[in-house]
Amino acid sequence: MSEAGKRTTIAGLLGSQERNVDVTVKGWVRTKRGNKNVAFIALNDGTTINNIQVVVDPSAFPEELLKDITTGASLRVEGLLVDSQGSGQPVEVQAKEIEIYGKADPESYPLQKKGHSLEFLREIAHLRPRTNTFGAVLRVRHAMAYAIHKYFNDRGFYYMHTPLITGSDAEGAGAMFEVTTLDMDNLPKTADGKVDHSQDFFGKATNLTVSGQLEAEIGAMALSKVYTFGPTFRAENSNTPRHLAEFWMIEPEMAFFDLVDDMDLAEDFLKYLIKYALDNCMSDLEFLNKMYDNELIDRLKFVVENDFVRLDYTEGIEILKQSGKKFEFPVEWGLDLQSEHERYLVEQHFKKPVILINYPKEIKAFYMKLNDDGKTVRAMDVLFPKIGEIIGGSEREADYDKLVGRMHEIGIKPEDMWWYLELRKFGTAPHSGFGLGFERLVLFVTGMANIRDVIPFPRTPKNAEF
Repeated sequence: MSEAGKRTTIAGLLGSQERNVDVTVKGWVRTKRGNKNVAFIALNDGTTINNIQVVVDPSAFPEELLKDITTGASLRVEGLLVDSQGSGQPVEVQAKEIEIYGKADPESYPLQKKGHSLEFLREIAHLRPRTNTFGAVLRVRHAMAYAIHKYFNDRGFYYMHTPLITGSDAEGAGAMFEVTTLDMDNLPKTADGKVDHSQDFFGKATNLTVSGQLEAEIGAMALSKVYTFGPTFRAENSNTPRHLAEFWMIEPEMAFFDLVDDMDLAEDFLKYLIKYALDNCMSDLEFLNKMYDNELIDRLKFVVENDFVRLDYTEGIEILKQSGKKFEFPVEWGLDLQSEHERYLVEQHFKKPVILINYPKEIKAFYMKLNDDGKTVRAMDVLFPKIGEIIGGSEREADYDKLVGRMHEIGIKPEDMWWYLELRKFGTAPHSGFGLGFERLVLFVTGMANIRDVIPFPRTPKNAEF
């Protein structure tokens, strides 16, 4: 407990064993209720889902001051910390002094009333962190970011900052945001009428990255184990609950790891993160479980407590074909699995998380290691209940000639990736890695239904307001 006059967080007060001591608490008013004899202010400072109750004797304060204490106002309260007379909280503060830092006009403050839709709250992203829901989500998001860094640090990985501006497309998928300093109203052109990027800032066409993986492989080939954790960008015009134009990716790359090592790491990593949430974010998870998804905590425990099934893609296709279930999308060998297929395998057939391996090469990226059958690659996708794929990874192709062959097959010019190929010429080694979409992880851990509700400022088509 801090000495009187110095602020103590609400999380600290609610966890304190001290009583009948003077405290200073600061925060925002969630509610005020009462009568002429007593007023109760619910104060929250963002350190916990729970409010602390401030008990006010109206006769001890100016009427004008009490009138200005409305939902959203920011206060400093000096008072006595005592056992709470009511249920719901262990302690309360009997106010001796109140200072209003900032008023909130009840007529115009958007959060004056409860029950706003998540869609409405996306329109006021500057205020939505003050709600219980987004306070909980952002605290869980922070905890997951911290746990990611702690996990890798404790296991001998090095955090590598890979470029956001890149001259390569890691997945050959297109749909990238172009970075340029050229005058859009007067673009320089080459003799054949194309944009002359030799006059651009970097002297070539560049984009915002879709992945830090290729550059992380450079780090792994020197430091053995590295990971990236940063923003990535896709310019797909997708208005779905699963897509963002700007999102965060975690991408570990490990030298001397084969596909089995890769799967072992992915399973251990996910279980660690989810257990960390259960151990450190339970009050927020309980709120989200109650308000949004009453199976959330059980589902998190389900992942931690079960070994992941490891299943060959070909076998998975057969299971789906023989399921007798009518799927919206067809199931055939050579086609990528849709979320409905992935969820069937996890939720209904195995009733466990699944790692699907050895996909057809045609539906996977060029850098994945070719199996001896010449048809499949050493890819692995981790499939979770409710959301389907949460991790995608592979053993990387370490053979120079095979990698060049795959580039030719899908139309990538080897000269454009000369540096990547040189990793296979000078001391090549087996190596593997995977990518975890951070927002997908937070979506799973919070039980929210839309990915726009697990990032502070969602970037989606026609939406870059904040």
